Amino acid sequence: MRTLISTAFISLDGVVEAPGGEPGYRNSGWTFKDIEFLPEAFDIKGREQQEATAILMGRTSYEAFSPVWPDMADFAGYKVMPKYVVSTTLTDNDLVANWGETTILRSLDEVAALKETEGGPIIVHGSASLNQALSDAGLIDRYHLLVFPLLLGAGKRLFSATDKDTQKLKLVEHEVYANGLQKNIFDVVR
Repeated sequence: MRTLISTAFISLDGVVEAPGGEPGYRNSGWTFKDIEFLPEAFDIKGREQQEATAILMGRTSYEAFSPVWPDMADFAGYKVMPKYVVSTTLTDNDLVANWGETTILRSLDEVAALKETEGGPIIVHGSASLNQALSDAGLIDRYHLLVFPLLLGAGKRLFSATDKDTQKLKLVEHEVYANGLQKNIFDVVR
């Protein structure tokens, strides 16, 4: 079975909305404001590109990333990877032509079936709503969280507020950086 990894920039209070400066969110771009940039704190991002063999995202994240990521040197490793977009509304005509193979999945059952195929880790970028649904369905195997020392209040959250049984996590890697960022990698305990 393939490992499904959720990766996120997340505030201490769990917000994942608009870390890179997307419009429409009050605190947009919070990952780059008032926090000293330390390259070592972001090493996990390069490692993810080396270790992942496919990308999974929701429609909204696909529509945000697909016009930008294909031509960015920082994300060159993702250009050649198969991409999977979970959407009930997206069509093949909505897909960009310059970002490699992209497959539309229509349900969480199709995501579960993808996990059963041969291959290495699948990484989930952005996609707050999809992350919540994947977590609630027990499909996420690992979390890569880069926690920022910020309280943002309102905003999209990585984890749902669904009333469910406790889901245990095992901390398998962590580091704290001089700028206050924390890298926390958790495996989901089954």
